Amino acid sequence: MSVTTELSQTVGRAEACDALGLARASFYRWLGPPIDEAKARASPPRALGPAERRTVLETLNSAEFSDKAPAEVYATLLDRREYLCSIRTMYRILGENGEVRERRDQLRHPAYKKPELLATGPNQVWSWDITKLLGPQKWTYFYLYVVLDIFSRYPVGWMVAERESSGLAERLIEETQEKEGIEPDELTIHMDRGGPMTSKSFALLLADLGISKSHSRPHVSDDNPFSESHFKTVKYMPDFPDKFGSIQDARAYLRGFFQWYAMEHHHSGIALLTPDTVHHGRDAEVLQVRQEVLSAAYAANPERFVRGVPAVPQVPAEVWINPPKRNEAGDQDPLSSVTQSDLPGSPRIDDLGSARPVAPPEKNRQGAEEPAEKGARPLKESCTETRDGSARPRNQSQQHSSTGSPQAEEPTGTARPAATLPFPGKAARRFTTKTISALH
Repeated sequence: MSVTTELSQTVGRAEACDALGLARASFYRWLGPPIDEAKARASPPRALGPAERRTVLETLNSAEFSDKAPAEVYATLLDRREYLCSIRTMYRILGENGEVRERRDQLRHPAYKKPELLATGPNQVWSWDITKLLGPQKWTYFYLYVVLDIFSRYPVGWMVAERESSGLAERLIEETQEKEGIEPDELTIHMDRGGPMTSKSFALLLADLGISKSHSRPHVSDDNPFSESHFKTVKYMPDFPDKFGSIQDARAYLRGFFQWYAMEHHHSGIALLTPDTVHHGRDAEVLQVRQEVLSAAYAANPERFVRGVPAVPQVPAEVWINPPKRNEAGDQDPLSSVTQSDLPGSPRIDDLGSARPVAPPEKNRQGAEEPAEKGARPLKESCTETRDGSARPRNQSQQHSSTGSPQAEEPTGTARPAATLPFPGKAARRFTTKTISALH
């Protein structure tokens, strides 16, 4: 902060913050007046004195009232024609002396560590779960087991059974690993804390196969996003039946679904490719063909592409389950990473999972040069921060064309880049014009 302060005396605060990669909001907060420590509240004249408070505490801790609630003590004393204080004051005095707590022996959940898993290629991290399918009669269900590769969204394994069973899960995982040709110590499987997932026999099987396991935190619904979103995609299909007449019907329907999902569905989380294409390493070839098509379209009608030659989206280099938080210095997770799935992928022979990539923050437009007028005010007064983080003169905010760049006047007569917000994405939209003005 001291370096920023010294540099701001020469080039200005905004330029100093931009040059050092420091959020201006943080800098202004640091410059603000120190927050005075909370002053001790004066005791009101109607409050009990120290001697009276000791009397109340001794009464509550006496052998007669030590196991009674303050309301019971209060009522008993009134029946004896005695009054010490109100019930609320009794609680307040007990709280000041650390004698108020939950009396029941309730279970307190420990703080579980958040699972953080990273996949940079297929068959590095799998996510698997079980969901119910309605049967022909009330309270009858079939159970769909799905193992999903989170990088490619390819359903490497699936099956439909009549019950939840750790034995069936063990068989599915073992056969799927053998089919994919995965060696020991190469794979991590993420799952929730259901009975089959937490069984001792299942844990021993994973240890024998050399597979690392990861569990969702209890009572946290979004720690297994890829499997959950995949199940939603399955059940929100237009032709998904309300009930299945038999387990054979369920298997027949899901066989067709997984074939479509893995081989035909163009997934938005993997550059609109199919899971089968990404899982088997054919994505570069397909993307090259797509780029050639776009380049030819640009060459034929360049005026229709105002931003230049269009580029095809690329497959994310990283896919996370619970990515680490950004640090205070403003470091960001790679723009090519995907944090969770939104649509889903599926099964065993062919299927595709689905997850939305984190949208990269839009680049702020560059301010155009314009001679400064006489008596021009500093940028923080003469310009307005827009929702996308760019700066524009207040008196010319309605004069720019839809494709033009906003302009900002400088007191020195030189143009500078448009002011940018330090927070990308949705956070930038919360900074309205009034909020930006208040920061200055």
